Amino acid sequence: MGDGALEDGRLLSPWPTAIFLLVGILQLIDRFIGRLKKKESRTAEENQLIEEIKELLKQASLLSTPSSFAHAAKLQRMAAAKQKELVKIQQENKKNKRVSYDSCARAFMLLKVIIYLGLSWWFWGVPIAEVPRQFLQPLGRMLSWRAADPATDVIKVGIIPWLVLTNRVSKFLSQKLPDLFL
Repeated sequence: MGDGALEDGRLLSPWPTAIFLLVGILQLIDRFIGRLKKKESRTAEENQLIEEIKELLKQASLLSTPSSFAHAAKLQRMAAAKQKELVKIQQENKKNKRVSYDSCARAFMLLKVIIYLGLSWWFWGVPIAEVPRQFLQPLGRMLSWRAADPATDVIKVGIIPWLVLTNRVSKFLSQKLPDLFL
């Protein structure tokens, strides 16, 4: 049995594992792209404005005497103007980032569809895996699409159910992975 053969002489196929790994990798890439969208990053201009605002507010708080009230108010107004400018820049950057993320996500979704269609076309009518009926007792009919072999009591799993199953399992596993890996 060490050469990849079953007890009854049938050969084990590497395709179910390969398809599962491919779908899992696609799910991880999809999750990585989703995390890029959520990730906050500041530009150098934003960092400079934040530092200027902090400095202006610090200077305004130090001026607490009645004689320096006008100067403190002027510094606070300058800080408020810079905060408005910062919000404007952040909104513009967020919009640009969303556009680039959306185009990347659409391109990746198109790639996934092409890969799934290619796999479906390549393995159409060919069983991906042959599994004993007792292993798939409640779901056997759904996974086999009536391609069971009553003589050997084996359920033959087609490409469409296999893609659906591996997609759901890999999505579940990728959500359970700690954020450390991504």
